[in-house]
Amino acid sequence: MKYITLCHIIIEGRKQIGLKFRADKVIQALLHTISTIKWSKTYNMYYLPNNDSNLNLLFKTFKGIAWLNGNAFFSNKPIRQTNLPLDISYFRKRTIKPGYRVCPPEYLDKLEIKRYAFNTAKSYINCFERFINYYKDKKFIYINEQDIHYYLQQLIQEKLSNSYINQAINSIKFYYEVVLGMPQRFYYIERPFRNQTLPKVLSTEAIQRMIVLTSNLKHKCIISVLYSAGLRRSELLNLKIKDIDSERMVIRVNKGKGNKDRYTLLSKNLLINLRQYYIIYRPKEYLFENPKGGSYTASSVRALVAKAGKIAGISEKVTPHMLRHSFATHLLENGTDLRYIQSLLGHSSSRTTEIYTHVATNIIQKIESPLDNLEF
Repeated sequence: MKYITLCHIIIEGRKQIGLKFRADKVIQALLHTISTIKWSKTYNMYYLPNNDSNLNLLFKTFKGIAWLNGNAFFSNKPIRQTNLPLDISYFRKRTIKPGYRVCPPEYLDKLEIKRYAFNTAKSYINCFERFINYYKDKKFIYINEQDIHYYLQQLIQEKLSNSYINQAINSIKFYYEVVLGMPQRFYYIERPFRNQTLPKVLSTEAIQRMIVLTSNLKHKCIISVLYSAGLRRSELLNLKIKDIDSERMVIRVNKGKGNKDRYTLLSKNLLINLRQYYIIYRPKEYLFENPKGGSYTASSVRALVAKAGKIAGISEKVTPHMLRHSFATHLLENGTDLRYIQSLLGHSSSRTTEIYTHVATNIIQKIESPLDNLEF
């Protein structure tokens, strides 16, 4: 069976249907029967205007002759039903400097309709606006594949991180593939490899010093919860009093990363401190609240953890996420199955959790060096 792949291309600012296939006289002869068919030297392929009638015409022309792969024209990724509705009204109402190009309204509309997480949407908007302001004098539809490649090369030359470059690629692809409805558009963007950095882990002795030397009971409880339950900072801030289940000795994490719920550990030592903390501070809704009411702030948590690390004599700056990394690593060193750790952390993939096998020192110590088998 002959095979033709249909792809999205833009020529002179207009959407076209490109046809990719191996050289074949029968296919070429049939294409010449279509009056609107043309040849592109840039893309090295035949093309015709992108509309429903031409799409139907192609399937009718090659019926029984060649298999047409039209997935790029019929795919429709589902809306993220698990995500909460996205509110990005700030980006619609913000004050803009003269001459600054902003994301088109349809870009913002699609982010809301698809229910992207707020942080992801914010990254997409910032990255895409940097891209379109790089080509201020070009209409979006006239920015071609060569322009995209050149822009990405500039980011590399500016020595921006691989993570940022990947975000930039995703923001550009979102515009062309989701907003303009051109999935699998005919361009190839080589993505940089993600930097494989190992998580920073504290020793149990260092964490013990942090907790013992923290005199403020509220701060002591915050550090203890982050470490003993392996929570992300945002998850800690969203904890409510009702999420502490002392009968089952678990903590319920609502709407964690990826909008997933899960249970994690409730330490007996932590519970003692939490009960004392509740008597003194009397929080109303959230477990940790501001004096003025409402959830504790992210900056406050970051600051108190860093201060506790400094008081404990830890040379590097301690972050809330280092406590989460330490939780996972210490569980692994104590023999906890990696699958249970994955569940407690709320990781979607076991590959994410496997990173801790590289920092669990007792696992490394159990491996015998080949040098020890040699006689000297």
